[in-house]
Amino acid sequence: MKQTAILIIFFFSLSLMAQEPKKESQDPPVPAPKSFVTEHSVNVSGKTISYRANACETYLKDKDGNPVASIWSTSYQVKPSAADERRPVTFVFNGGPGSASVWLHMGLLGPKLVQVESNAKEDDGAAPFAVINNPYPLLDLTDLVFIDPVGTGYSTVIGKGKEEDYWGLNEDAASVAEFIRLWVTENQRWNAPKYIIGESFGTTRAAGVAHELMGDGQSMALNGIVMVSQALDYAGSTSEYDNITSFLTYLPSMAATAWYHKKAGQGKTLEEFVEEARQFTYDIYVPALYRGNFLPEKNKKELAEKMAYFIGLDANYIERSDLQVLIPRFQKELLRKEGLTIGRLDGRYMGEEADQVAEQPTLGDAASYSISSAYTAALMDYFARDLKVKMDRPYLTSNGKIYSKWNWRPVPAGKGWEPNYVNVTRKMGDAMRTNKDLKVMIASGYYDLITPFFDAEYTFSRNGILTDRVDFKYYEAGHMMYTNHRELEALCNDMRSFLLEK
Repeated sequence: MKQTAILIIFFFSLSLMAQEPKKESQDPPVPAPKSFVTEHSVNVSGKTISYRANACETYLKDKDGNPVASIWSTSYQVKPSAADERRPVTFVFNGGPGSASVWLHMGLLGPKLVQVESNAKEDDGAAPFAVINNPYPLLDLTDLVFIDPVGTGYSTVIGKGKEEDYWGLNEDAASVAEFIRLWVTENQRWNAPKYIIGESFGTTRAAGVAHELMGDGQSMALNGIVMVSQALDYAGSTSEYDNITSFLTYLPSMAATAWYHKKAGQGKTLEEFVEEARQFTYDIYVPALYRGNFLPEKNKKELAEKMAYFIGLDANYIERSDLQVLIPRFQKELLRKEGLTIGRLDGRYMGEEADQVAEQPTLGDAASYSISSAYTAALMDYFARDLKVKMDRPYLTSNGKIYSKWNWRPVPAGKGWEPNYVNVTRKMGDAMRTNKDLKVMIASGYYDLITPFFDAEYTFSRNGILTDRVDFKYYEAGHMMYTNHRELEALCNDMRSFLLEK
């Protein structure tokens, strides 16, 4: 009898336990966003301008008001610009995807600039690196806001946020547009002229952001976009087998780079030789490539000789390449006899690799490893000393994990899509057609072997673009043309004129 009572009590206890509601595991509380505010001044044309720097986190929230992502930004506002609703503000970001804004921040637009070798003759080596006051600041014309998208810099998902909600073509544009609306609202700048300056994939993002800002019940029209090394239609900037567009768009850049290394076009100016390469591409190379194997052998040999004249490689090598020279091979072949490999981001740079017979670079990009350490060290020192930033996580100038997880689908999950090259140019065209004041400046480097200058011309001559509002600018450098000190000044002057244009 006693055993029966014990069993009854035991099962009754189990029943009560089963009826008790389970306590849901609580996520750790999200701390308040951090902000580091400092006061500074800059000299522009003999006039001292005071400004406030705010390096801070901005939280993006879900539909229930919970913080799910932290966007890190560094803003520079001329005092008292917060009270001036019509003072322009420019939002700045780099590309990748996976790159923080360090390159445009410390190379072009920030108050302090790191100095790397202007003529691309030397690697940046090791610290200390030269850092100077920006000699061509734009703060007299516009406030500046440098944005690090989620996963770059100090920006990260928080709370219940998920990386996949931000690491994608459409997701990224939506999150940056959301940040811009939040910043404009917080700083009372809805009626201020607004600009974007983006570089590389940052131009892909810029087109998406311009499109996003025109919707969601909070329409925001941009006044202008500066595209540094544009990448809107990836067919023209992806050097791979069977991508016929890329062989056309890259040839003038190969010609310019061969001219720089004195392998072609000697006795002519760069501009003259580049124009000759353009006309050759339009009138001869395009129809020949589209004929393919139907092109007579005699014509193939003649075309190989003509291509050799432009790109400085052996005609037999070009013919064996089926008249289609991939950029990584061009990097190895152009200076193979000298034992040097040229850069991809900037064909002026050269590296000496151990493998002298490889068909493509083995050390990576000479134009990248020749400057990366300087930019990273300069930014981290600047944050700590000048902006008094103290964060408990590392600042990622680049995040290699992002690219492999990136969602390139231009359509939502579950919707049919046949994979193709990314092309957001139509979004850019639509944004221009729904905003009569939106103008675009395209800055291209002649020696850029990532996003070739001829691709910018090819891309913006179609896709619904209003070319009368597009201004093409060219510089004797590469992807980051501002590493050349002379071209830094030229680019800043061009941007100044663009911002002043009504």
